[in-house]
Order: sequence, then structure tokens, then C-alpha cells
Amino acid sequence: MSASSLRAQVRSEMIREIKEVARRHLAAHGPNLSLRAVARDMDIVASALYRYFPSRDALLTALITDAYEALGAAATEAESAVPREDLRGRWLATCRATRTWALAHPAEYGLLYGNPVPGYAAPRATTGPATAVVLLLVGIVTDGGERLEPTQTPLPEPVRSDLRRLIDQYAGDLPAERLDRVFAGWTQLFGLISFEVFGRLNDTIEARLEYFNHHMALMADLAGIPR
Repeated sequence: MSASSLRAQVRSEMIREIKEVARRHLAAHGPNLSLRAVARDMDIVASALYRYFPSRDALLTALITDAYEALGAAATEAESAVPREDLRGRWLATCRATRTWALAHPAEYGLLYGNPVPGYAAPRATTGPATAVVLLLVGIVTDGGERLEPTQTPLPEPVRSDLRRLIDQYAGDLPAERLDRVFAGWTQLFGLISFEVFGRLNDTIEARLEYFNHHMALMADLAGIPR
């Protein structure tokens, strides 16, 4: 192995270790991340971390990007395992995989969808990874084409303008009315997951999985996906 390859391997391993320690801090203390605390746990001086992450925000951005990519990969893997013609199965598989990942990684989910981190603003580089799940749902509905049930409630024109802008950016030829239904399902998906991860369903709903499956089926109905 060349000297440059060895240096790259050592650097990659160090970055991986820093992230692992930082994730443990997220789980124990929430998103108020401290580079000094991470360095202390690694038994190194804080200044050594700056060779890998120049600031707390840079480390947070790396953790956020990794979490979005892991969530997107889990949802994509589940959706891709379902036959293409089974639109409802693909929709439900995407939703269930998203929930499963969130429950298995509550600290990372909280970093993505919990309270904003004081003093931190996510850069635009995180936008792409953040769209993975909703783009899967959009793709499912797009594949449905004329088989989907028609929508009935008219869109307010300001909402239509917002949706048309997003369609031009991401969603191809999907009608605004259809994207509106997908967005309703998307927000319900993450709203329901957040209620579960953050304890809002405690002492209210005991049959969590059944409740989730029922509501995701309702969202498939709303999106016009046939049974």
C-alpha cells in the first residue's frame, strides 16, 4: 500500500470513529453536540478533531447527511423488493421501512425531524438526501398513471403554484393534484412516526404497528392507489 493510500485509509477510519462517538453523544444528550466532549471520549485533544471537521456544524452536517442517506437506502431497498405493478405494496413497503429505520435510530431521526439545533442551519447540500422518501412515493404514484383514482377537491391557486414549482424541479409530469395527495401522505407518514418516536402516542395508542399500517393504507387511498 502506498503512503498516500495509507494516509487516506487512516483518515477515513478516523472520520468513521468520530462519527460513531458523536452518534453516541446524540443518543445520550440530544443534538447539543460538543466537539470537546467528542474529543474527550476519544482521548484526544479537541484541536485534533479540527483536521477532520472544522466546526461543530460541519460534524452535524455530516451526521445529518449520513442519516438521510441511511434512511433513504432502507426505504429504497424495501420498495425495490416489491413487484413494480404492485403500487400499493410499494407504497406500504416504503412507509414501513421508514418507520422501522426511525424506531431503530431514534437519536438520528431526532436530529433530522426533531427540534432545530440552536445556532445551526443545514446547508443546501442536505436537500438531496432529504428527498429520498418523498421521491419514492412520487415515483409510485407516477407509475400508476391513469390507473389511479381521480382527485376531487380543487387546489387553491397559491398551493398549485408551489406544487408546479416543485414538479418542475423534481416530479416530472405529475399533475399538481396528484402531488398534493402524495405530500399529504408524506407529511402524515413523518408526523405519525414523529408522534411514535417522541412519545406522543404513549397512553393513547397501544397497537402501534396496526395503527400505522391502517393510516398508511388510508394515505394510499388518498393518493388514489387502487387496492
